[in-house]
Amino acid sequence: MSPFAIVAVCVLAVFIIGLVFFIIKSSIAPKKVDSIPKLIKQGKTQNAIKIAKQILAKDPKNFIAHYYLGKAYLKENKPELAIIEYKLVNENALFGPQLDELPFRQEYAQLLMKYNQLQEALKNFLLLTKLEPRNAENFYNAGHLYEEANRYDIAMGFMQKAVMLNTRHAKAHAEIGLMHYRTKNFGEAKKEIDIAIKLSPDTYSSYYYLGKIEKDGKDLGAAIKSFEKAQRDPEIKQKAIIEHGSCYMLANRYDNAALDFQRAIELDKENLNGETLYARYFLATCYEKSRQIDKAIEQWEQIYKRNKAFRDVSAKLSEYKDLQANDYLKDYLTCSNEEFNIICKNAVEKALKHQAVSCNGMKWGCQIIGTDKATEGWRNMRKQTSMFRFFREPNPVEDDIVRETLDAMKSSNCQKAFLFSSSGYSNAARHTAEGRPLELIDKIKLESVLSSAGSTE
Repeated sequence: MSPFAIVAVCVLAVFIIGLVFFIIKSSIAPKKVDSIPKLIKQGKTQNAIKIAKQILAKDPKNFIAHYYLGKAYLKENKPELAIIEYKLVNENALFGPQLDELPFRQEYAQLLMKYNQLQEALKNFLLLTKLEPRNAENFYNAGHLYEEANRYDIAMGFMQKAVMLNTRHAKAHAEIGLMHYRTKNFGEAKKEIDIAIKLSPDTYSSYYYLGKIEKDGKDLGAAIKSFEKAQRDPEIKQKAIIEHGSCYMLANRYDNAALDFQRAIELDKENLNGETLYARYFLATCYEKSRQIDKAIEQWEQIYKRNKAFRDVSAKLSEYKDLQANDYLKDYLTCSNEEFNIICKNAVEKALKHQAVSCNGMKWGCQIIGTDKATEGWRNMRKQTSMFRFFREPNPVEDDIVRETLDAMKSSNCQKAFLFSSSGYSNAARHTAEGRPLELIDKIKLESVLSSAGSTE
């Protein structure tokens, strides 16, 4: 055999061996990929993950393996890893018979929405409205995400499309009702919510929206019952409990409200939900209203750790930062109503040098009428009578209180009035007091007065 023939035979042999190896490898790899969903279905997720990783170690661009690896991670309750795999598939895969786009998009969109990646979730639901234009659920989910982004005009269009495709879509009717409620179109809002409840009495999220309408209409008894029913829906249970508590707050039943807010906080074991911040904030308000300032501060501090810009929490912590250093101010803010009257009377008599003629507890604090002790020894001089009002409400004193105080001062034949507030005064209140026989005492001066008066014992 000639050398040329030997070389040709060797080249052909190498080619055949390579081809056989490629065929064997190609036939084995799909079998390995096909075995992964079977293992997932059998609950053998660790084996499924191991095989998927082996495949990807040799072929990183095998996006079918990436897809199944993501599904296995979901079964293992590792959503952050699952999202990474699904994202790789979304950005790189060519969909076809082996990797159907429709179920992938459905799974990926729901996963993104569940774990609060709302912008990406919306993109996928919008694609689903193209892939399944007759499926009302896709339009409902897209509308819901637009609503979450405060794009109510667009959200309304998608919700209306959902009910056009499925007139019995209770949740879509309820969302339409909520959007009407937000635009103060209460008649249409109630109509849509009633339709939703009639279509599906067991869709408890509808009662949440009904409760919002009833609460806005000041029908607190009905709203409380609706929010109780809404709590049966696990997805909105926390929100429903918070709204339930807010109804008790509006009725000044702070103990009942606090129990609800505590329940709402306890539902969030990992302390990650945005709604939990509202539950803590409202719980702090209940504590503040009921003079449990230390407990209120605990809640504000918890909120501040997660979100330093949340509402007026920073201002609240600043307002009460002196409590630990000033026991007199702490007693002023936290004591019982009976003790509060004694503290105020002590301040008037010891620090302000007036003899208390009357001392009356008020819903906002304490009112004392007193005469100037310096004039008591002067028989021929008319005694100077003054009105002292002590406020410990958490909100600044407004101008209507100033005007009402001026009227009360005249009715009581007082020549002057002094207002003491631990929360300060609005600009309108200060403007109203200008040039009037009325002095506004802020927290710093109040602290000084209480310290000068000393103990009530």
